Amino acid sequence: MVYIFVMNFNNSQSSSFTKLLITMEFILVAYLIYSLTRNVYNSYLVDKYIEDFRADNARMEQENIKQQEDYLYFTSEEYIDRIAKQTLDLVNPGEEVIVLTPDALAEPSPEEVEAANKLPSGVVGQPVYKQWQIFFFGD
Repeated sequence: MVYIFVMNFNNSQSSSFTKLLITMEFILVAYLIYSLTRNVYNSYLVDKYIEDFRADNARMEQENIKQQEDYLYFTSEEYIDRIAKQTLDLVNPGEEVIVLTPDALAEPSPEEVEAANKLPSGVVGQPVYKQWQIFFFGD
């Protein structure tokens, strides 16, 4: 009987030790899952920051290229010449200045359009080659 009591004592102690060990393992597994989740989230954040920085870098590179093109344009001779002509009314040798008045830019009246489109007499009903002959050489 003493032997059975000792068996029961070892059994109850091994049972509580096993419960303690399993509890510790669950705690360890929970900590490892938490740690893994936190590391995966941190990795996601780092990847997102890298992606954002790459997008910003590409945007800044495009702005830099545009600003370089603008600088080259604004320092070019044709831009300087155009600005000099616009602001200082300068004219290069051999060039003529044409000034358009508001009257020249106005829409023509319907009478002027009709007069310009009016065909010479005797053209209507003629074959096309005859119309061209009358147009270029007259009657």
